[in-house]
Amino acid sequence: MSFFWKAVKVGIVALALAALYYSPRASAQVLADLTSTAPQPKDHDKDKEAIKDDGWHFAVTPYIWFSGMHGTVGALGSEASVHADFSDIFNYLNIGAMGVFETRYKRVIMPVDFMWMKLSDEKGLPANEEGVDSIKATLRETLLTPKIGYRIVDGKKFKVDALFGFRYWHVSNDFIAISGGNQVGNGINKSADWVDAVAGGRFELALSPKAFVVVGGDAGGGSARSDWQVAGALGYKISRKWVVLGGYRYLSINYRPNDAAQFIYNVNMPGLALGATYTIK
Repeated sequence: MSFFWKAVKVGIVALALAALYYSPRASAQVLADLTSTAPQPKDHDKDKEAIKDDGWHFAVTPYIWFSGMHGTVGALGSEASVHADFSDIFNYLNIGAMGVFETRYKRVIMPVDFMWMKLSDEKGLPANEEGVDSIKATLRETLLTPKIGYRIVDGKKFKVDALFGFRYWHVSNDFIAISGGNQVGNGINKSADWVDAVAGGRFELALSPKAFVVVGGDAGGGSARSDWQVAGALGYKISRKWVVLGGYRYLSINYRPNDAAQFIYNVNMPGLALGATYTIK
């Protein structure tokens, strides 16, 4: 009998020791399993978003610029004063193509702005022609502005980019003198190509989860005496991929090389702009 109670006591002590030994490990294991399998959507989504933002991003923005034109154009000693408001754009614009393609990797930004248009004005005012009533001027203009920059501020509601690049110009002027409703002479045709270095920046401010304001500009020169622009737009995100934009752009160029009159292109081009951005990736 004494042996029996001794065996019971030994069993009770063994069970107690086993309980003390295994219960902390079991509870710790259960806690570890629970914490490892518990869903953490916020942190997971943030990690995915961070990983996604670190990759390459591509976007294309076709746009229409209802640009007016004010200034002086000339070639081979003949000059004409051109004044066309942006409300008359459909009377002067024969055809055009405009768009921006932007590549971004992390904070490095590489936008390329392209514009080509053909303008004509049959009532250009002669600047230094006697016996000429008007000048029919046809302008063909090609602009290519590649840049590279860095996003120095990358907040959720506020972003600032510093940009550097160059603007390539190709401009062709055709002039036909009109007197008494008839053409005088054979007309004049002259074209010029030049490149200006430009530097500037832009900032974007979120007004709401879908609406934002973006303002930017650049200035420079090289071949031209001055070459600068400023633009601002209001954007609205209509979907994850599409953003509509509406704003205003002012571009100014003064190209008159070496004070010569062989080719003159000194104009200001202000006007409304409408576009849409599609995010490819």
